[in-house]
Amino acid sequence: MCKEATGLNLAFVFPGQGAQYVGMGRELIERYPIAAQTFKAADAALGFALSEIILSGPEETLKLTYHAQPALLTASIAAFRVFQEQSPRSAIVSAGHSLGEYSALVAAGVLEFQDAVKLVYQRGRFMDEAVPAGEGAMAAVLGLDEAALEKVCEEATHGDDLVEMANMNCPGQIAISGTAEAVSRASVLAKAAGAKRVIPLVVSGPFHCQLMRPAAGKLSEALGTTQFQTGRWPVVANVDAVARTDAEGIRLALEQQLYKPVRFQDDVLTMRDMGVDTVIEFGPGTVLSGLIRKTERGLRTLHVEDMASLEETLSALAE
Repeated sequence: MCKEATGLNLAFVFPGQGAQYVGMGRELIERYPIAAQTFKAADAALGFALSEIILSGPEETLKLTYHAQPALLTASIAAFRVFQEQSPRSAIVSAGHSLGEYSALVAAGVLEFQDAVKLVYQRGRFMDEAVPAGEGAMAAVLGLDEAALEKVCEEATHGDDLVEMANMNCPGQIAISGTAEAVSRASVLAKAAGAKRVIPLVVSGPFHCQLMRPAAGKLSEALGTTQFQTGRWPVVANVDAVARTDAEGIRLALEQQLYKPVRFQDDVLTMRDMGVDTVIEFGPGTVLSGLIRKTERGLRTLHVEDMASLEETLSALAE
């Protein structure tokens, strides 16, 4: 957790569900044995060929929650391990967006990779089972602050027919989650309250709200039987933006993450306050890099998902 000899204070971050695409990681596994071994280890952990779904699809199969989550974890950790082989640098902290928090824990050495693959496969199953298909929904609300959107959600909630803030991604971008009817009501109210846009999200369930409590109960049991190690560096929890190293605190944060909001904007501020100056995003896409820049312009962002981005990142770190 000491500062890099190069003068860099690094944070490693990992994307969440929705970032996946068919073929992610292909270049790295064709070039680097460590990446291929990571994909094979995921297959062995699950007892089926997840790697075939990742590399060949079809997309409809990959985007199923219980496939997308272990697939993203696998592609992200493969990219991370390749980077570590080429540039064995330490971070002072890591973080992720929802599912990505598990990748961050693997990178920090808190969770064994194969244990994490099994966990997030179960997590995906539990999340899918919590609410019948079509009964839940999510939407992204742009241009409305947290206080105003909180009032909107309260007004749109009728008992168990609820909607809540689910993802505080960056200034002016908050996702809401709940029953389909309540999210629809909140979308109308948000526009009336001054939101610039409300965008329905294509998701398989109402994640990060109270409707996920049944899934959290099941996940708690799975977390309780999984071994957690002392990490090489702390990991920032989505639920409260606290950088943790203790196993029990991490377990509880992962359980609560299913039904509480992902406070990624606050995660970024925590990393900044810890002295981070450079953030590397591992895995498909650069969604988190964009959110980080919108939250804290002073942080430099790099990413690793294929050969070109790996070379660019290694070159940037060598400057």
